[in-house]
Amino acid sequence: MTTVRTLRISAFRRTSAAGWILLAVWALALPGHRVLAQQPQAHWLHAGVMPPGAIGGQRLLRGGPLSCYTQPVEISVPEGAAVSVVTGGGFAEPHSPSQVVGMRLAMVYRLRVTGVPNYEETEVYPTVELIDRLYPPAGKMLSFPVPIELTKEDLQFAAQGSFVTRVVYVEDPAQALPVEQKEGVHWFEARQGEDPLVTADMLGRPIAIVRIGARRPPEMSPDGVFSYGSPPIELYDNLPQTYRE
Repeated sequence: MTTVRTLRISAFRRTSAAGWILLAVWALALPGHRVLAQQPQAHWLHAGVMPPGAIGGQRLLRGGPLSCYTQPVEISVPEGAAVSVVTGGGFAEPHSPSQVVGMRLAMVYRLRVTGVPNYEETEVYPTVELIDRLYPPAGKMLSFPVPIELTKEDLQFAAQGSFVTRVVYVEDPAQALPVEQKEGVHWFEARQGEDPLVTADMLGRPIAIVRIGARRPPEMSPDGVFSYGSPPIELYDNLPQTYRE
């Protein structure tokens, strides 16, 4: 099937005491259209079209303090929606508007989103794959989770049958604009036909890949294929406010 990929740069900036700025690049695959833009000429080791888990697995081979590290991740959904994570072979209790969890690198985590605005009867099943980690001050890891924002626009695209790929990355300070950025998502158009992972790599250090689609299993398969084996996950429910400061 031929597809067209529409790219944007999503500037989700979270400036911390460590000076991090997190952003995202996303690509949208719509069925039934032809790719018009020419692909980049460079040959990259990793590509956004690789199967879930492949890029993170290759990242672990490079070594470093990665394999045993649990990275806090904050997953947020729009008003009216709720998100559940897979734990113990099934989906945990839904949370809204956000949930903080701990994920391992190179593992793929299946989510379930219900109550998508204007598509309340449709369930969306994104995945999150961490391919790198943050390096917060000692004892402050829960204060600086990786933000995974499942926007209303992305979820509605998925509910309509499209597939959205979002790459969250840490901005390169040498390329960052020296201006204060308010919290939230800001969109900047990028060239059509680009690989979102390649674009993120040129702009900074990719941290996570989020794949958003409406694929729904008839039931949670006992072999764990749909849930990617239910990888270990930590649930940080009812966090004290001091962890967010």
